[in-house]
Amino acid sequence: MRCCFSAHLPALAALSAFPGPCEVLRSGARLAPALLRTASAAMQRARSHHPDDLTAVNLELVTLTEDTAVITWYTGIPGTDDGLGHPLPAITEGEVVYGTHPSRLNRTSSEGRPTAHHQVELTDLEPGQTYYYQARSRGVAATPTPLHLVRGNAVGTSTFGFGPGGGPYSFTTPQPPPGRLLLSVALCNDLHLGETTAGLVGGLPLLRGVVQQPGRAPYPEIMSRALVEEARRRGADLLLAGGDISAGGAAHDLREARRILDGFGTHGRDYFVVRGNHDRFRNDGAGDDAFHNSFPGGDGPGYFARDLGGLRIIGLDTYVKTGNGADAGGLGPDQLAWFRARLRDAPDQPTLVFGHHPLTVRDSVFPVTRGQCLDRRQARSILDAYASAPGVFLHHAGHTHRNKRTVLTRAPHVTQQEVAAAKEYPGGFTLLRIHSGGYALNHYKAGDPAARQWSERSRRVAAGLWPHHALGRSVTDRNSVTSHDLSGVTASRGVNRT
Repeated sequence: MRCCFSAHLPALAALSAFPGPCEVLRSGARLAPALLRTASAAMQRARSHHPDDLTAVNLELVTLTEDTAVITWYTGIPGTDDGLGHPLPAITEGEVVYGTHPSRLNRTSSEGRPTAHHQVELTDLEPGQTYYYQARSRGVAATPTPLHLVRGNAVGTSTFGFGPGGGPYSFTTPQPPPGRLLLSVALCNDLHLGETTAGLVGGLPLLRGVVQQPGRAPYPEIMSRALVEEARRRGADLLLAGGDISAGGAAHDLREARRILDGFGTHGRDYFVVRGNHDRFRNDGAGDDAFHNSFPGGDGPGYFARDLGGLRIIGLDTYVKTGNGADAGGLGPDQLAWFRARLRDAPDQPTLVFGHHPLTVRDSVFPVTRGQCLDRRQARSILDAYASAPGVFLHHAGHTHRNKRTVLTRAPHVTQQEVAAAKEYPGGFTLLRIHSGGYALNHYKAGDPAARQWSERSRRVAAGLWPHHALGRSVTDRNSVTSHDLSGVTASRGVNRT
């Protein structure tokens, strides 16, 4: 006879996906002031303005390498509203003036055409040099994306220039990774083909989502195609897509994702894909695994290991289970045993692991639930395996839709890198550049005009609080350099491309 407690197990399992009271109170304390600021800003926008006035906002230092910097901002018409509390676009020129002293901004970089969604790339910078810059449109200095909820900095590597004047702000370029460049890998996740509303599941169910403007193509397709194009333009030799390729595991969405990703190259050679919780098996009576049909191959149903010129790529299926996708990720005992065995076989081989769910989620502005990461016991087991495998240097995960770099004391030689969703703000991918003596991680927004437009529109997810979560609280959450012996990688650039 089934006891009364067991009769309630399904309900208890569902409740476990919700945040605990402490998480709710902690997030509420952070979010309430920001919501009040948002309401105050809306009242300010309602005031009348001269028709020639311009607002330049949402300045961000997105990418910072040893010799380049990519800076973005938005220009709008004051006093207007697109229906999401955001000013209508003002199409105009944009430029960045910069130099090595705040009073001598004697270099200029500008765009090729007027736009409202500005993106300027500074090139030929010197490694280890501090630069000062100001972004301008029609003489108006752009102001930063505020990240006060996370005490973050969207525009530089120091707080120089913060205040009401629009800068100049500052950043210091890193030194390049040691050794020669071997190959580059584009890391992406959360394409969500088939999705029609962004932000419906974000820990804040009372806030409305954001939809595409009428007449425009579906935003997951725009962003995915732009990602592929940008990854190729940035010189990626390989592409790894870390799950949630579709919005719900539908066969037609996964087939469309396959067509888009085939624009990068050949599946299983030029790019590799793993399953996310949104790609879970759909028991629709056909008995088919739509994800596996679209992206076949592997050492198991959805996991694999590949040796690419000395670099071992391990792809994990972090939702080998039944469920609605809201619970914690799980590898299953067979996959976990297989994974630990692979690391024991060659513990010193340079190894990159990617899977959808992160091992842990820290410093989140929104309430953290069990469903945001891998099962805790399995995560500890993986970390124990990493501790005995010095060749593992990177664990790439998605699922949280944010840029976040974490180093755990149990395996400090492994960077845990969460990468923001491809399908919405900030919208793009992270480029891993592997050198013989280390590696760099650099986040890039998709540069296609339609992708820039949607990225700006979708920053209004969670009532405009999304940048606090998704961008990365610091430049180093999305751009970092790490020393690591990768001399065992023998592949040279372009080895897998035709």
